[in-house]
Amino acid sequence: MSSSSNTTPSIGVLGLGIIGGTWARHYHDAGRLAGAWNRTAKPDFPQWQDEPAAVTRAADVVQIVVADPPAVQSVIDAILPELGPGKTVIQSSTIDPDSSDKFKVAVIATGARYLEAPFTGSKPAAEAKQSVYYLGGTTELCDELDPLLALGSAHRIRIGDNRQACTLKLAMNLRVSVQMQVLAESLEMCRRSGIDDDTYFGALKPNITYSGLDKLKEPQLRHADFAPLFSVKHMHKDMRLAASMDSTADLELLKTIRTQLAAAENAGFGDEDFAALAKLFMKA
Repeated sequence: MSSSSNTTPSIGVLGLGIIGGTWARHYHDAGRLAGAWNRTAKPDFPQWQDEPAAVTRAADVVQIVVADPPAVQSVIDAILPELGPGKTVIQSSTIDPDSSDKFKVAVIATGARYLEAPFTGSKPAAEAKQSVYYLGGTTELCDELDPLLALGSAHRIRIGDNRQACTLKLAMNLRVSVQMQVLAESLEMCRRSGIDDDTYFGALKPNITYSGLDKLKEPQLRHADFAPLFSVKHMHKDMRLAASMDSTADLELLKTIRTQLAAAENAGFGDEDFAALAKLFMKA
């Protein structure tokens, strides 16, 4: 499908948090945003609607970007009466495969189409249109929606079916959270020996393990600035979902990072960036 305004469908965004709100503004700037809604009202947001159903009536495609499976369920329940042939639901919240199956069945039963489209990339990536989608759906549907999703992302990767897309997203967040734990522990190990941060990060950059996460989190760790790009509570939720899968019972790093994220949330860091895992080691 061409990306011209005559052929790209209109879209509504349900959930205007850090990521959903950023994507919605990209769609608005491109002239494709038909409606926007958030549980906490944001009436000054472009194309604001008071109810999810109103967004669904106005848009060809609705994209759900909320916190967890119960939140997705509440949105699905609200929009089902407005779904039918000609409508498409893009589900971009991080959820588990079983929940995805349930939502897909409910949407398809109306005659609408369903695409599982979790993503990777926190606030800076979303603002720079560098988000990466993991798509679970048919090749035809992925190709049709590609010009629309391209308005706010750098890559759209077809993974397979909806369950596989959810699984890969959770697997990637396992990697990210474990890498953050390793970064926090190794930095603290050096700080306790008197190695300063300039030396630590200077040695890390030419190391084979240096990653995009290290680059992103270095300023936060240096300055103890844990303003949320992706919060502890949301990463903890994702790891709980990963642990709920039958296939993950013997994954030891998953167990460990869940324990650390729980400790961070219990310490009052839930609304801070998940780099606040490092605060568990900091002296009061």
